[in-house]
Amino acid sequence: MAHWIDLDTPHGPVRAWRADPGGPSHGAVIVLQEIFGANAHIRAVAERFAAAGFVALAPALYDPVAPGLELGYSEADTQRGVALRNELGFDRAVDIVSSALDELHREGLRVGAVGFCWGGSVAFLANTRLGLPAVSYYGARTLPFLDETLRAPMMFHFGQTDASIPAEVVEQHRQKQSHATIHVYPDAGHAFNRDVDNHVHDPAAAELAWGRTLDFLEENLR
Repeated sequence: MAHWIDLDTPHGPVRAWRADPGGPSHGAVIVLQEIFGANAHIRAVAERFAAAGFVALAPALYDPVAPGLELGYSEADTQRGVALRNELGFDRAVDIVSSALDELHREGLRVGAVGFCWGGSVAFLANTRLGLPAVSYYGARTLPFLDETLRAPMMFHFGQTDASIPAEVVEQHRQKQSHATIHVYPDAGHAFNRDVDNHVHDPAAAELAWGRTLDFLEENLR
């Protein structure tokens, strides 16, 4: 069963969508949103993790600056998401992830992070700053942080045709984070996992990346 809970964070209360598995858990996953908030798609991703046997927690990262806001995928919503992402900033986002981590650690769970788009870059910082095993899907804003040191296993997923993450940027990930696992999907672009948007969804790449992500979590959270 999935429901909202409240996290106590340094920036005030933040809602988080919690989804629990039907049986014993394999660990817990903090699901980190795209720039569109903890919307129906991100909540559904959390529920997929729960169906795969993980406790999943998807914090609404924008709550400190725009409580309760969820966005769609129009151009206007995209611009609003960019503005909110910039207003919140990475440091506050990582603080919220840390509060989610505390919540899950109180239950004795081993915890990883999986993020999408902007959340993919937050997931990378959850690794370097909080020590979480992490998976980043097409995190287009990670480049300025690539000199930070990994503290846990790390996996990156990129679409080869993603204009926001060109091949030379992927190569910088390879060079600066040589211990990470990097997958590039030849026919996929940005947001290829977003199955509610036919303009970007690539079913084959999404299925392959999902399987690799679950294997990564099973290996690093058991």
